[in-house]
Amino acid sequence: MQEGVVPIRGFPITNPNRGIALVDCHGHELIWIDCLADLPSDYRMLIEDELLSREFMPEIKRLYNVSSFTTPSTWKVVTDRGEVSFILKGEEDVRRLTSSSFMITDSHGIHFLIRDHLSLDRNSRKLLDHFL
Repeated sequence: MQEGVVPIRGFPITNPNRGIALVDCHGHELIWIDCLADLPSDYRMLIEDELLSREFMPEIKRLYNVSSFTTPSTWKVVTDRGEVSFILKGEEDVRRLTSSSFMITDSHGIHFLIRDHLSLDRNSRKLLDHFL
C-alpha cells in the first residue's frame, strides 16, 4: 500500500463489501474496487484492517430499556460489541436509512446501526416504535 491512501466504502451499510474506493490524502479517488472478495487475500486483509480501524458503528441487536419516551432519554442496548447505554438528545437523532434500517446518533456523536428493525425482538421493536 501507498502512504496516505485510505479505503472508503461506497455503500457502508447496504453493501459494505462492494464498492471500495482508495483515495489519496486530498480525497481524490485512485482506484475503485468492485468487490473486496475479488482481491488477493493479503490485499483484502490489509484493506479490511484499515477499514475496521477507521469505522466504528456498533450494530444494535436489542433494546432493553429506554428511560423516557420523550427526549432526552437514556437508552440501554445490546450491540455486536457488548452492552452500552447512551443518551438520545432528540427524535431527529433516529434516522431511517432504508425501509428497514436506522441510524441512531447519541449525545457524543457516536452512530449506532439497526440493520433490520424487523429482526429485533418484539420488545425492542416496541421501544423503537415510540421514536419513529
